[in-house]
Amino acid sequence: MRERKRYCIFSAQYLPHMGGVERYTYNLAKNLVERGNDVTVVTSNISKLLNYEKADGIHIYRIPCLSLLDGRYPVLKINKKFIKIHRMLNHKQYDIVIVNTRFYLHSLYGMLFAKRRGLPCITIEHGTSHLSIHNSILDRIGAVYEHFLTKIECLLCKDFYGVSGACNEWLTHFHIKAKGVLYNSIDIEALQQVEEIPKYRKQYNISEDMIAVTFTGRLLKEKGLPQLMSVIERLHKERNDICLFIAGDGDLEKEVENYKSDYIIPLGRIPFIDIVTLLRESDIFCLPSFSEGFSTSILEAAACQCYILTTKRGGSKELIINKNYGSIIPDNKEETLYLELKSILDDIDRRKKAVELTYQRLESHFTWDKMVDKVETICDKVCG
Repeated sequence: MRERKRYCIFSAQYLPHMGGVERYTYNLAKNLVERGNDVTVVTSNISKLLNYEKADGIHIYRIPCLSLLDGRYPVLKINKKFIKIHRMLNHKQYDIVIVNTRFYLHSLYGMLFAKRRGLPCITIEHGTSHLSIHNSILDRIGAVYEHFLTKIECLLCKDFYGVSGACNEWLTHFHIKAKGVLYNSIDIEALQQVEEIPKYRKQYNISEDMIAVTFTGRLLKEKGLPQLMSVIERLHKERNDICLFIAGDGDLEKEVENYKSDYIIPLGRIPFIDIVTLLRESDIFCLPSFSEGFSTSILEAAACQCYILTTKRGGSKELIINKNYGSIIPDNKEETLYLELKSILDDIDRRKKAVELTYQRLESHFTWDKMVDKVETICDKVCG
């Protein structure tokens, strides 16, 4: 049995704010706690919650911040509350610091905290491209800023890992050679414990004969939602046995609502249990994104035995390793998406075989037990 360790995880974003980094941080922390470790998460107080609380056995400190880009880019505020939290953290004993993502000032603070305390530090990369706000001038400025920030961070932290091999490839853009992969993962047992109660097909009069395509995640332009909705409308003119469920919230909520119909069904943000229910009732999960690290939504879809159609961006191609496992398209242009989705709608045998293979690969490589084993091994090594 391993010796109990004390982990301090810096993550600029955390629950209840929803996203891949948030869920990765939570699941990592929860699984470390379940193994008897002491875990602290230091995050941004985006939602104006308590400065400190303990939830699911995890100590959570929330630093005051400015919430920019609708919470996508929190910037820490140096004020009395920050100083108070900083002093509290300084009085706690830790064995290792883990920083999630690079491009936040919050991440830089975590690295500085580790450096000043003489603690080993690892940084986990979640991105495969520069952050985009869909403004070419501001995007260029953002890229320059990210390069500058990363140069400083490389002076403070030498050990970088990615949540996928694709993230490690992205790190080479900053002349960083990653030490390994700490895959985004999933708790298959937790999904299996969710009671199977059919809900969404019945509620929206979607017969079992209809092919249900589902998107779950943040409603952002870079996720390819406009293209997906347009393709579904185009396919529905050719055949009336297809529908699209969209679960999530974000910048495109109004645009998604404008597409609402009998066969394009926005659900808004729904709880995890309902996500599982929805995916179980779905045939195809579609994420035509051009900006991903390794989508948790894809892992959930695989666990719920959906056929997966996504782009080659991020870590998806490490789960969908060839066409026998699902569909990886080279880009999210509307015509590309249309042709691939059309080709799989009636190929039931192809979809069934792909679902079985993907589920087997998920069980073998992408579970939290396996990932946390790696984290604990790293901690044992760097802590001596």
